[in-house]
Amino acid sequence: MAKKISQLDLLKEYFTKNPNRDIKHPEVVDWVVKEFFERTGEVFRDPYRAIRSLSQKGFLIKVSKGLYRYDPHLEGNKDLEDFTQSQKEIILKRDDYRCVICGKGKKDGVELHVDHIKPKDLGGAATLENGQTICYSHFQEKILLKKTDSGKRSFIRLLELARKNNDEKTIKFCIEILEVFERNGINGHIEWE
Repeated sequence: MAKKISQLDLLKEYFTKNPNRDIKHPEVVDWVVKEFFERTGEVFRDPYRAIRSLSQKGFLIKVSKGLYRYDPHLEGNKDLEDFTQSQKEIILKRDDYRCVICGKGKKDGVELHVDHIKPKDLGGAATLENGQTICYSHFQEKILLKKTDSGKRSFIRLLELARKNNDEKTIKFCIEILEVFERNGINGHIEWE
């Protein structure tokens, strides 16, 4: 009798058969839901959450929202985990116990965090070179900017669709919103026309 496969193992099977390729959620979800039912007769519950958990565990790289990549060279790489206490102490000391953005530190009454410069879910390693000291305020701002990143991309996609359909009202709306991003210097790395 064949061993019953777990949902995570089935997802891992799909990604390992498709290494070093950026794969969107729908492609994986369609396959894994169908395959899991065929193999077990059961329904695969919340495959999106399962994919995110594989990313959070370092098995997958989150390229962008809903887009993941399996890199066999990074699988199980402990460098993708959180900084050790020893690394945190070295980074804090190196940065003079001050936020690298605003210069404030504990003497100013601010809470400090050791942060990945390149985020873990994008393949950022827990190395001294990829670590920085930032205050709580800038840590929260970094999280917010990451969320606005997906928002800007959504408006770009909507603009492209509106242009395709000659929807002038929606085109005007999207351009106005995207210009607000530009005027405020938010997500300038995401270009649009």
